[in-house]
Amino acid sequence: MPNALRRYAQVDVFSARPMLGNPLAVVVDGEGLDEATMQAFARWTQLSETTFLLPPTDPAADYRVRIFTPGRELPFAGHPTLGSCQVWLDHGGVPQREGEIVQQCGVGRVRIRRQRRADGGTRLAFAAPPLRRSGPVDAELHARVLAALQLPAEAVQAVQWVDNGPPWIAALLHDAAAVNALRPDPLHMRGLELGVVGAYPPGGELDVEVRAFVPELGVPEDPVTGSLNAGIAQWLIGEGRVARRYVAGQGRALGRDGRVHVEAEAGPDGDTVWIGGDVCGLITGAVRLS
Repeated sequence: MPNALRRYAQVDVFSARPMLGNPLAVVVDGEGLDEATMQAFARWTQLSETTFLLPPTDPAADYRVRIFTPGRELPFAGHPTLGSCQVWLDHGGVPQREGEIVQQCGVGRVRIRRQRRADGGTRLAFAAPPLRRSGPVDAELHARVLAALQLPAEAVQAVQWVDNGPPWIAALLHDAAAVNALRPDPLHMRGLELGVVGAYPPGGELDVEVRAFVPELGVPEDPVTGSLNAGIAQWLIGEGRVARRYVAGQGRALGRDGRVHVEAEAGPDGDTVWIGGDVCGLITGAVRLS
């Protein structure tokens, strides 16, 4: 559709209130765009991710999405999954199955469902994809992480791979205060996609605080990160370091107030970790991309 206007939306993900989560640009009519145009538009929006909705090529999927940062395409990302799904539904998408939406993306199918909120409303949640790589990083990479975070070895409890498409590494600090106080070294952060997590004292509104640093993608610090929270949850729940249901905060260092709702559901083949978040619409309209 050369010179045609395409339906467009911008939403805030992991927040029920505008401008406190992670913004996402969604081109609803993505069919017919080439990869260079998609990447150019993602670079132009300068958001952490921009997505393009397409008809599925997998008959079991309800829709297909391509996900771009300003620097490259991603096989999977969390806040684009929730935001793209909400926009697809808002623009008339009807899932094939009652109670479940199936997204097709670079890692294959991702299941999405509605979670009940305490106020009686609902939010979307995606089933965390399996980790492609897990376990402790090697000694050289561990040293790079310490240098990037500008922390001594005793300040970091563990450093693990939590790769679920994006090649995340996660560092566990002693508490949330240490996470919020971080002042990373941008030079040593190059080449890393690094998340950091630490626990709040019991009894509060939030259980852990998370931060995500991805300078190689043109995003020095991501406001709220579903894929990272998914990998961290699989690691920490699997080792019994956190409860099977908890709430993560992210974005305070950037003036945001993102909330990630995590729940591990037992099944015959092991746990499914669900990553939930509210989606708040901000902009609807049209965009010309050719």
